[in-house]
Amino acid sequence: MLNSEVLQEVETKELVFDDYPILRSLYGERGSHFKILENIFKVRLNLKGNHIFITGEPLDLELVTKTIGELYQLLKAGYNLYPSDVEYASKVILENPKVNLKEIFLDTILVTSGRKVVTPKGITQKKYIEAIRKNEVIFGIGPAGTGKTYLAVAMAVSYLMKGEVNRLILVRPAVEAGEKLGYLPGDIADKVNPYLRPLYDALYDMLSFDKVIKLFQKGVIEIAPLAFMRGRTLNEAFIILDEAQNTTTEQMKMFLTRLGQNSKAVITGDITQIDLPDPKKSGLVEAIELLEGIEGIAFVFFSKKDVVRHPIVQKIIEAYERKEAKVKN
Repeated sequence: MLNSEVLQEVETKELVFDDYPILRSLYGERGSHFKILENIFKVRLNLKGNHIFITGEPLDLELVTKTIGELYQLLKAGYNLYPSDVEYASKVILENPKVNLKEIFLDTILVTSGRKVVTPKGITQKKYIEAIRKNEVIFGIGPAGTGKTYLAVAMAVSYLMKGEVNRLILVRPAVEAGEKLGYLPGDIADKVNPYLRPLYDALYDMLSFDKVIKLFQKGVIEIAPLAFMRGRTLNEAFIILDEAQNTTTEQMKMFLTRLGQNSKAVITGDITQIDLPDPKKSGLVEAIELLEGIEGIAFVFFSKKDVVRHPIVQKIIEAYERKEAKVKN
């Protein structure tokens, strides 16, 4: 028999909606969206006609009601809702119940060649996009899977397509910071391509293969190891430095001083994944200390709660963090 106190805490709330087809979209195929909401908010949802009945504890009812209402408004605005969006939206509401999901999910950065719409998927991603729009140098720092590089490439492609920059330059330190490529087989392209593959993947996800190839041939898009940046001045360009935690102090200074007129630089990295022999000499770590507070430079810090890959990725990050905490103690 259930405890009487528990019974008193559980309530049932009824929501009524005027657009049944949109409500069915909110329900999801075979109730997939409702199952996600039930799992996250620990409630029970039942759809009957244009009515939703929610059973749960008062605070959970309040949060899931807010989420359902916001998702319904997104659908009415023409947003194509996927199960991953329901999960991201739920996490956003849990983080900040006062947030307006339309301000985040309807902030279209780019429509890809496959008609996929790239938008922020959380509060930190929204801050990141706004920081890129408003500043000349932007640092996106945090764990894998938070969208740091992907969103930066999306913004770069958007700026290029709108004519706000003339070229797009994607940069990575090759191998470790020493960039010792000589022992690898093949010519220079063969040597560096494996380290730049994630940047190629992001580009091909946003533009057609033929379009990317043509832009490479014209020199409009360039992908290069960091060592190739020395001595250059980059005007009218959108430059992304990925895996910046593996730059040395000298390399970071060299990269930042390449910035020319009407250019923008985004630097991404994860300071918990430094491959340098001496992690204390990471150029990214030093940049955080030296450049904070300078006008035109913005820092956006992501955490494991901002991971937007498969849910298992967040659990993997948490498992490694627990191990590291034990080692430190």
